[in-house]
Amino acid sequence: MPATKDKWIEITILTPPELTDALSNFLEEMGTGGVFQERAVQDSFNGHTVATHETIKAYLPWSSSGTKETSLIAAYIDSLSSLFPKLEKPRLSTKTIVDPDWGEQWKKYFKPLRMSDNIVIKPTWERYSPAGNDIVVDIDPGMAFGTGQHPSTRMCIVAIEKILLQDGSREERTVMDVGTGTGILAICAAKLGARAVTGIDIDPKAVEIAGKNVAINGVEDRVEILNRDIALCGGSFDLIVANLISGQLIQLQAHLISLTKPGGYIIASGLTEHDATDVEMIFCNGGVTLHNTQIEKEWVCYTFRKGAG
Repeated sequence: MPATKDKWIEITILTPPELTDALSNFLEEMGTGGVFQERAVQDSFNGHTVATHETIKAYLPWSSSGTKETSLIAAYIDSLSSLFPKLEKPRLSTKTIVDPDWGEQWKKYFKPLRMSDNIVIKPTWERYSPAGNDIVVDIDPGMAFGTGQHPSTRMCIVAIEKILLQDGSREERTVMDVGTGTGILAICAAKLGARAVTGIDIDPKAVEIAGKNVAINGVEDRVEILNRDIALCGGSFDLIVANLISGQLIQLQAHLISLTKPGGYIIASGLTEHDATDVEMIFCNGGVTLHNTQIEKEWVCYTFRKGAG
C-alpha cells in the first residue's frame, strides 16, 4: 500500500508591519508549526524605500474542522482592525497542502539566536562555536511549537538570567515553567544554575517534545516535564515563569502567587501593551510587587516579587 501523505493547512496573512507581531503571537498560541515572516512588500516614497506590507505564514495539521481554526483567525483579524482602524486590514488566505516534507522545509527559518548576555538558542542541526560566557541551548522544536524567537520568550530568558545570576545561591533555586512548550525556558533555567526545574503543559505533544529537548541538553537530572494543569499542582518555587496570554495569567493569578515562596519571583510574559496594565494591577493587588518591566515592540514582560513574610 502507498504511504499515507500528511495534509496541512497553510495560513498566509498579508499585513501591515505594525500588526505582524500580534498576528504571529496569536498563530503560535493556536499551536501552529512555527510562524515565518517573508520579505516585505516595498514601496518607494520620496526616494526612500519603505515596507508597506509583510507576509507571514503558518501551518496547522489538516482536520475536518479546519474551518473552525480559520474562523478564529478571521475573527482575530477583525478585532485587530477595530483596535487599529487607521491601518489596512490584514488579508487572510488558506490552502490545503499534501506531504510538504515539512520536517526539512521549515528548518531554513531557524538559525542560532542570541537571547541574552549568556544564552544562545541553537537548532540541533546547526553548528555554533560558543564564545566567552555563552550557554548554548539546543532545541528541536518538532512540528507544532515555537523556536523561541518571539519577543515574549526572549524577555523571559533575560528575566530568568537576571534573577538566577544575581544570586550566589542559585544552585538552591527551584523553578516552575508554566506552559513549557518546547521546554526552552525550563532548560535555560537549569543551564543557568537552578537546582530543580518543573516544566508543565496540558498538551501531551508539547510534553513529549520538551522531554526530548531536556535529554538533548543533558539536564534530565534537574528538569522534570509533566503533562498537568497548573491548577492541580502543589509545592512552592523560588521562581515561576508563565509565558501565557493575559486571560490565562489573570485566571491563574492566585494560584501562581500561592505556589511562589516568600521572597520569590513570578515572570509574567506574553502580554501586549494593550492588556498589560490589567495584569499588573491584578497581580499587585494579590500580594506581589512589581520588580521589573521589559518592553520590546508592543510586548511586555513583568517580573513580580512576593513579600518575604
